Amino acid sequence: MTLRLPPWLHPTALLTLFIAMLTITPAAHAEPLSLERAIQLALSHSTGPAIAQADLQRTFASYLELRNSYLPQITAGSGLGWTYGYPLSIEGSPPALLDVVAQSTVFNPAQRQLLGASKLDWRAAESQNKDQRAATIQDVAVTYAELAKWEARLLRLQQYETQSQQMEQAVSERVQAGVDSAVDLNKAKLTTARVRLHQAEARGAADVLRRHLSTLTGLPVSSIEIESESIPSLPPLAAEEDLSEKAVKSSPAIKFAEQHSLAEAMRASAERRSLLPSIDFSAQYARFSTFNNYSIYFPAGTFQVNNATIGFGIRVPIFNAAERARAEAAEAEALKAKKQAEAARDQVAEQTLKLQRAAEQLAAARDVAQLEYQIAQSGLEAAQTKVDAKTGTLHELNDASVQAAEHFLQFQDADFEYQRARLNLLRATGDLEKWALSNSASK
Repeated sequence: MTLRLPPWLHPTALLTLFIAMLTITPAAHAEPLSLERAIQLALSHSTGPAIAQADLQRTFASYLELRNSYLPQITAGSGLGWTYGYPLSIEGSPPALLDVVAQSTVFNPAQRQLLGASKLDWRAAESQNKDQRAATIQDVAVTYAELAKWEARLLRLQQYETQSQQMEQAVSERVQAGVDSAVDLNKAKLTTARVRLHQAEARGAADVLRRHLSTLTGLPVSSIEIESESIPSLPPLAAEEDLSEKAVKSSPAIKFAEQHSLAEAMRASAERRSLLPSIDFSAQYARFSTFNNYSIYFPAGTFQVNNATIGFGIRVPIFNAAERARAEAAEAEALKAKKQAEAARDQVAEQTLKLQRAAEQLAAARDVAQLEYQIAQSGLEAAQTKVDAKTGTLHELNDASVQAAEHFLQFQDADFEYQRARLNLLRATGDLEKWALSNSASK
């Protein structure tokens, strides 16, 4: 008995593909989710960018807090109270029907340095926000590409399962006819079992990735239907180009470290400048009452209910050993931040070079896997031709089919590992968002 496997474009194979697509798609009528749309949803829904944005708002508010200290702070209140004897103060102010106080900083060298440090913290938070945005885009892109890999694998495994079942049935008939042995039948069953194992692995991985994509985008799991064609092609990688310098110039992590280092240096300077004189503006108006015994202790005709004071408070530090110690600690912290910025620069350059070389190796490994798959596919076609010409055996065809299937899976894995390495490299050089949202940029 001879068995002819259906060609890839045979109507039976097309029907099998269609049925498989219906079974693995969570919602047949769901709107396809492109990679660009998934990234846009993740940037607006994911917790990572939201946390980074909140931190950015916090640092900006801290900067405004210090900047606005140069504007008068006006408070109004009342210090009503009963007096026995001389009218004593209530919370540092004499009892009054109305008390209005205005205060602001006029000259404070330490405050000015702290204001500059706070502004640098705000800029550093912006760099951190950009880094978190790139991390979210990378997470979505890698998840999307891997999910596309597993879904494509499920479709191909559906074909392999049909073929292995046909092979198993043919071997079973040959065993009954006394042509093949029980061992041959077990080998055919093993091939089918391996296909089902790969299917279980692919379904499990696809379900986990779809759940993660749902968490990132906020879409229900059942409505996620990806479009593999929406993944942009990766830009060519030039082996002779050194991307380390480009990564150092565009890295948000380096910018954050450098800005944090400058901020710590300005804080250290502020601690030193706190030993310098400072000037504050102050003004106060109070309307006193006539029932707090003021008239008893003031000469006749000198007491008045409306009183005001305006002036400047000047502070000149004479000796403060504790402040000098704090300044030395701040200078040590600034030196630490400076060295950390230098280490971050070296680390980014080294990691980028490693990523570039790894991407080159994975590109070569992908080419090898692709050629091995093409050779195995040619062997399968040759085995099929021999079976058709009745010069080949069914077992040779089965072995060739198994080899082609295994090499296809290896090629898929190698291709995805290359994609992941290239996405890491694109993020390192600052080109990830431009690549992922290339359709938006072109509009």
